[in-house]
This record gives sequence, C-alpha cells and structure tokens, in this order.
Amino acid sequence: MLRDLAYLFYPTYCAACGHPLFKNERIICTTCRHNLPLGNFHNVNAKKIEKVFYGRSKIENATALFVFHKDSLVQNLIHNLKYRGQEEIGVELGKWLGHELYQNSEYQSIDAVIPVPLHEKRLKERGYNQVEKFGKEISKKLKANYIDSVLKKKSYNFKQSKKGKLTRWQNTSETFEIQNESLLVNKHILLVDDIVTTGATIESCVDVLKSIPGIKISIATIAIAE
Repeated sequence: MLRDLAYLFYPTYCAACGHPLFKNERIICTTCRHNLPLGNFHNVNAKKIEKVFYGRSKIENATALFVFHKDSLVQNLIHNLKYRGQEEIGVELGKWLGHELYQNSEYQSIDAVIPVPLHEKRLKERGYNQVEKFGKEISKKLKANYIDSVLKKKSYNFKQSKKGKLTRWQNTSETFEIQNESLLVNKHILLVDDIVTTGATIESCVDVLKSIPGIKISIATIAIAE
C-alpha cells in the first residue's frame, strides 16, 4: 500500500518517451520496449556494424543494442543517460544486451569488459562515465572482469556532437594510452561505448589496445548511427 501511495504522488517516468511508468514497469515503458529499433547485430546483422571498421581496425565481433536516428527514442535514452544523470538507464541496457550476448557463442570467450574512458576533466564535469554501469552489467552477465584501469584518455577535447567527420577524426587521433597492460595480455576484451557514429573514437582505442601481446578485441555499444 505504501508503494502504491508513493507511486501516486511521485510517479516515475519512462526514460525514452517521458510518460509515467506503470507499477510493473522500470526505466523504459512496455510500449517503448516494443518500439525501440533493435540492431540484433550479434545474431543476424553482424556484418553491418563490422563493416564500419573494415580495413581500419581488426576486431573479432561487433554489436550494438539499438539503431540510432536523430530525434528518436534512442536519442532520448542516450541523452538522459549522458547529460541528465540517469545512470540507471545504463544498468537496464547493460542487463538487456548482456543477457543477449550471454546466449551468443561468439561472446562466451570474453575475459574482460573495458569502457571507452573519459578524460579526467570531463569525468569531473559530468561526475560519471556514462558507459560504466552499462559495461559492468554486461561483465556480470558474461562472468568477465570489468577493468577501467588500463585504457586512459590523455587529451581533452571539446564536445564533438556538432563537428564534421574530418574534425572528429583529427580530434580522436592519438588521444588514448595504455597503463597496466599486463592485465590484458592474451585476453579477449569487449570494448564498450554509448554510440558509434564515424567509429573514430573506438578505432583510436583499438589502435592503442592492439599493441598488447595476444589481445583480441570485440565491441559492444548502446547504439550505432545509420
């Protein structure tokens, strides 16, 4: 009864559409769960996301939970996660994708989940890395280690959302470095991020990580832009 009263006076809202959630719903309403554009890249559309990196970076597997379009439910989710402090979205989406990857044989060999890092200044500004909880939930499902002490961002770039593709490529060049590389020697890692647009950020991470002996790299993101 107390729970019912709490919901009456303090309803929670869907992180995608903003409508009030019913008592049996959490984070994302049932309607949005059915309407969100699932990528299903880890099952039938793998080549579609892998071709983003074809000829640029060697990866084992690549997937994204959603397909991103401007002014969409997916954009609302990522915006609320990234800029409005709604970290529980990362938890929910990590559980969602983690459950699916757990059932896919190509991701059974993952040893560690690695987040694309934020620069210390950006982390201080935002207060959290938006993919941390997303990655942690995936690591739990895959029974893999979550490691955020190896890949570091060494340069601070201004927000790139309104910049052109060429500028983005230039700004991500040589911005990452490796620490404690022994933790990843001969490991199959899953590199996680929020969204793939040009692929420049992830490629920069891969280019640095591939210097580690015996490493294999797969990729998982919340969304990929078409």
